[in-house]
Amino acid sequence: MSQSLDRALVLLDELASGPKTLDQLAERLSVHKSTVLRLLRTLESHRFAQRSGVRYYRLGTSLFELAFRALDERDVRRSVEPALRALNAETGHTVHLASYEDGEVIYIDKYESRHNVRMYSRIGRRAPLHCTAVAKVLIAALPDHQRKAVAESITYEKMTPNTITTPGAYLAELARVAERGYAIDEEEHEEHIHCAAAPVRDARGAVVAAMSLSVPQVVLDFDRLIRLVPTLLAAAATASAECGYTERNN
Repeated sequence: MSQSLDRALVLLDELASGPKTLDQLAERLSVHKSTVLRLLRTLESHRFAQRSGVRYYRLGTSLFELAFRALDERDVRRSVEPALRALNAETGHTVHLASYEDGEVIYIDKYESRHNVRMYSRIGRRAPLHCTAVAKVLIAALPDHQRKAVAESITYEKMTPNTITTPGAYLAELARVAERGYAIDEEEHEEHIHCAAAPVRDARGAVVAAMSLSVPQVVLDFDRLIRLVPTLLAAAATASAECGYTERNN
């Protein structure tokens, strides 16, 4: 990778966390401000960066346009959109769609809850592998040797008192997920938030995405979330059918 391209990508990553000054960006790259300014002017000319006030720079509109165009190219996202929307309308709770690529689970679609209390998430955000229901569904679908490799690679950051913190416990949880056909996050990622997720399959029967319901405890307790699992599984079955899956052929 060329040095200029590498630096420009680092700048975009920095701006993704919020507006930054020229001094802050120069310090991050460990280069003179004039070097950063040249890169920023190039990024500005293509609308990948823009000024925010007098001193700050932020991400530009081109980056968001590219992101949404890339997401729209994902056939699974387009195919399951009606099922996601219907699940959100029926339950009123936050609905996510996530996919697994290159060792990461990424949220690729989201429908917001109708309730005032909501969870923090966004399209394009990474989901931790060891403590989110969508990630458990996607990793549980991998062959045993890949599951083990993933389990050994995780840092196991303890997000809450309920977070899984060892490879053995994680593999046992994945086995339960594979057996019952859905995953649960019982306050493992965020305190006071619980979640259920189910697999979306393609025409070959492969799990290509996971869809989930995420609910604050103050809105719905865990027992009532579990009672929504059949509704979630029905929505995932509808989404799978839209992706070409039929039980007869698999």
